[in-house]
Amino acid sequence: MSDSFQIPPISLAVTACNEESRLRKCLESVRGLVREIVVVDSGSTDRTVAIAEAEGSRVISQDWLGHSAQKQVALDHCTQPWVLILDCDEEVSEELRHSIDAFFSSGDVGWFHGCRFNRKVCFLGRWIMHGDWYPDTKLRLVRRDKARMGGNASHDAVLVEGSVKRLRGDLLHDSYPTIQSYLDKIGPFADEFVQRQENEGERWSPAANLLRPIWRFIRAYFLRLGFLDGFPGFWIAFATAFSVFVRYSRKYEEEVRERMKAQV
Repeated sequence: MSDSFQIPPISLAVTACNEESRLRKCLESVRGLVREIVVVDSGSTDRTVAIAEAEGSRVISQDWLGHSAQKQVALDHCTQPWVLILDCDEEVSEELRHSIDAFFSSGDVGWFHGCRFNRKVCFLGRWIMHGDWYPDTKLRLVRRDKARMGGNASHDAVLVEGSVKRLRGDLLHDSYPTIQSYLDKIGPFADEFVQRQENEGERWSPAANLLRPIWRFIRAYFLRLGFLDGFPGFWIAFATAFSVFVRYSRKYEEEVRERMKAQV
């Protein structure tokens, strides 16, 4: 491993809960690339904390606040000038690692306050290279004093003041190891969609319920070349369209319930 003065001035910020099966690979992918690892744990009952400490992490205990607020806690506990923000199911590829090293050694670091790069998902035994899932560009490397977390409780976003550089290389993402793991998220995401629609005063539309899923399939499978990823590409396009159909259908269901309550 390089001496600490050769390692870029980066803190790694990770949030975790019962991630013993994936955390080690995430942390190992940045070994020698970061000077500090901060893991914010929200009550793990498995070996997550032990693994984090064995990898040299500073572990912060924090009850779950939602994705955005939880990552802000991790960001606030970092001490290095730059922060790399990862999820436990993500790994830094070798190409991305080299790009980050080059960014800090080239002098470009003085001109930018953040770096974005593509995220690549492994699904059904292959890397997905087309459709709605790639390139999934993420801003994850930021100047600590210029960054904050945005988004909402279910979908976080990293916000940064200033110029952002695009780096080569992919962030490797193991978000859906099985079909069931994707299906399990359709219901919760639909509930969150309904809540956002209500907060924004939106009403259910039959046209949106029928046409948006069709558009999502056409866009993912044909326009964004999802068919080049074989059956996994078809499955992603179809499942994404179905999840959109479920979200709008849940909005219809909620409005029916409200009308029935008003009639009682």
